[in-house]
Amino acid sequence: MGRRIYTGVLESDSGETLRMRARILTLLLCVAMVANTGCLFRSHRVESHYSNAPLKVATQQELIERINARAAAINTLNATVDINTSVGGEKKGVVTDYSEIRGYILLERPRMLRMFGLTPVVHNRLFDLASDGNTFKLSIPIKNRFISGPNEVVTPSSNPLENLRPQAVYDALLLQQFDPATEIAVIEGGVQEVADPKDSKKKLHQADYRLVILRRDAKGEWFLARKFHFNRVDLKTYRQVVYDSSGSIATDVRYADFQEFDGQTLPSTIEISRPQEEYRITLKIVALKLNTPLKPEQFELQAPSGAEMKTLGSK
Repeated sequence: MGRRIYTGVLESDSGETLRMRARILTLLLCVAMVANTGCLFRSHRVESHYSNAPLKVATQQELIERINARAAAINTLNATVDINTSVGGEKKGVVTDYSEIRGYILLERPRMLRMFGLTPVVHNRLFDLASDGNTFKLSIPIKNRFISGPNEVVTPSSNPLENLRPQAVYDALLLQQFDPATEIAVIEGGVQEVADPKDSKKKLHQADYRLVILRRDAKGEWFLARKFHFNRVDLKTYRQVVYDSSGSIATDVRYADFQEFDGQTLPSTIEISRPQEEYRITLKIVALKLNTPLKPEQFELQAPSGAEMKTLGSK
């Protein structure tokens, strides 16, 4: 059987297999040559979306101490606020924004709260809320209704005012100290969105700290209780998330516009979101007094004569 050479490959006169191998070898040689010239690969510049601000470093214990120090510094709070409220979301299928109203808040540790809002222009009381830490009383004068019940929402009402609970406002304004006897803390690294100093409409990514706090329940089981978010530029708490016993978000609080009040650096804008009841309250502090004496009768709320009474169920 005769032999001849094709493209540098020894091939049989009738060897179809050898011809196929020659084609494959030629293709591989071409690919190798192209790869060596870099023609199969392209590179392009990637724009950085991360902030260049200098970041501070803190340990888990240092973050705990910041929370505890802020909590220990405030025993009473007397605030004049502007209140903006939004109600609705995916469940309701619509979001309703209510007009801004003037409000007043009194807080005293361990759990006392009084909060009322005034109607625009005429400044009649739109609502009046009081709590002793376990139960609450809510008066709605414009509907001549008086509601009482537990601090936690058991069954959400179609009336957004009836879902208002003092615990959400209390926890947002007065941070609770970390308790090593019943809680465990874990530090976590995350990313937050911040405004670009060169373009306020543009958002940048910036590393942050999250202090995750687990708590032991009555059965001895651990559950996710709270999570504090710290801005690493100044180590201020810009967000607090409070969870229920099932691990779902109960309250999501955002803090902004920090100012000096009676020697304490505190946020002047507090946005309180309750995703399960689908409402959001934004408090803008107009005036604030810290650690001034408050009288017990300032937290008392009596039902108006002739008001429709309603008691909400408890667990």
